[in-house]
Amino acid sequence: MANLANHPATRDQAKVMNRYAITRKLVSLLHQDEAVIGGIGYTNFDLWAASETPTGRRQQNFYMLGSMGLAVPIALGVAIAQPKRRTFALEGDGSILMQLGALSTVAARAQKNLCIVIMDNGAYQITGGQKTQTELGADIVGIARASGLAQSAWAADEDAFADLIALALREDGPWLIGCRIDTDKPKDTTERDPSRIRDQFMRGLGVRR
Repeated sequence: MANLANHPATRDQAKVMNRYAITRKLVSLLHQDEAVIGGIGYTNFDLWAASETPTGRRQQNFYMLGSMGLAVPIALGVAIAQPKRRTFALEGDGSILMQLGALSTVAARAQKNLCIVIMDNGAYQITGGQKTQTELGADIVGIARASGLAQSAWAADEDAFADLIALALREDGPWLIGCRIDTDKPKDTTERDPSRIRDQFMRGLGVRR
């Protein structure tokens, strides 16, 4: 188990980072075939924007549309189905608050190839910026640890975020990385074509030609 003692103990001690910038950093650190599940909203949109390449958009990404809190359950299912493939769930604070039970399920399953990244700006930004409970005192990393996810940490800043992603890529999980992010608008909007998203993802995972 990795030593995470040098990372911030609480949300308040973490730097507020730009969501798109750290999403781009995550995508740049991937080796090739890792699966990435984007939860709904701006986290999803920036994953879409960050995954454009000269040869087309990254096919190992899945973009959840319309339902809050499903990035972690979907990512867990992918990780179970393909245990040799590293799998990342990108989720917002509002969505994970609606699906906190998923954290204890991930902990109980102890899925080694799974990493959860929580983008926390303390707001339901896409619906008008209403405050979430993280802005009022809830600490997602603390909740994750109490749920049994011992390898949970706040990213202190951009360099620490990159270090934690590198750890998750090379060492067994499950992992949870908390990121305090800003409220900037996303760089693009995910195309709302569920069938196409599904089919491209299945091809990216090698289960459909």
